[in-house]
Amino acid sequence: MTAPVPVGTVDYLASLPDDPRCELIDGGLVLRWRRQLSPKWHGATSHGASMVSRDPIEEESMTAALRLPDPSLLQRRDLTVDDIADLPEDLRYELIEGRLVLSPRAKTTHQLLSKKIGDAIEVNCPDEFMINIEQAVLIGPGTELHPDVVLLREESGDCSPVLPEDVLLAVEVVSASSKSTDRGFKLKQYAAVEIPSYWIVDPLAERVTFTQFVLSAPGVYDQVVETSALVTVHQPWEITLDLPAWTRRRDRIRSNNRPRR
Repeated sequence: MTAPVPVGTVDYLASLPDDPRCELIDGGLVLRWRRQLSPKWHGATSHGASMVSRDPIEEESMTAALRLPDPSLLQRRDLTVDDIADLPEDLRYELIEGRLVLSPRAKTTHQLLSKKIGDAIEVNCPDEFMINIEQAVLIGPGTELHPDVVLLREESGDCSPVLPEDVLLAVEVVSASSKSTDRGFKLKQYAAVEIPSYWIVDPLAERVTFTQFVLSAPGVYDQVVETSALVTVHQPWEITLDLPAWTRRRDRIRSNNRPRR
C-alpha cells in the first residue's frame, strides 16, 4: 500500500488530477484566478474547499465546494447561464447540462499548442474576425462551453458568453481529462448549434494529431482530415498547421522536464 501524501505539500499538489487550477501558498491549497477576485470570493483555501467524486462527464475533472454566496451551485443539476452570470469571469469552468464543472488547470504543452493554433489562424485572418482563448460560448440555457481556441466575428461584441452564430470555429486541445468529452459530448454540442468548423488537436497521441470536422448539414459534422503531418486547410480560410514541428517541441519539453524536488 502506498503511504498517503501529506496535504499542503508539493507532492500533494502533484497527486491531484492534471494539477487543478490552484497554487500552493504556505501549505494552503488556494484556488487560482488570473484576475482580481470579487471580494465575496477572497479566502477560498483548502479549509473552505473539499474534493468530491469523479465527474461522470469528464472522468478526471475536479469539482471543489467553494465558499460561494450559494454553496448549492455545485450540487445543482438545473443551473442556467443566468444562475452563473455573477461568477468571477476567469473562473475556469463549464456549464454542462445544468451542472457547474470546474476544469483542471491546463499543462504547459496544452497552453503552448493553444497559442500556436491561434497564431496559425491569425496569419490570414480578415480584420472582421478575432481569435480568443477559452471564450465562453452559449450552447443552450443549461450549457456553456469554453473551447480552448475560438474564432468569432468581431461584431459579437465585448461580452461573454458569445452566441454560437458568431463562432466560425471551435478548437479543443485534448487533455487526459477531456479525451472522451472532446470527441463525444462537445462534438455533438458544437454540431447541434451549427458552428461551421470544429478542430481537435491531440498532443497525447504518439504524434500531435489534428482532426477537422466541417458542418455538412444542420447538426451534422463530417470528418474531413485526420493527420499528424504538415497540413493546410481551406476553411474558414487557408491555414497551415505544422504538426511535425509541434510534435518535436512537445517531445523536447517532455525530455527536458526536470523532476519535481
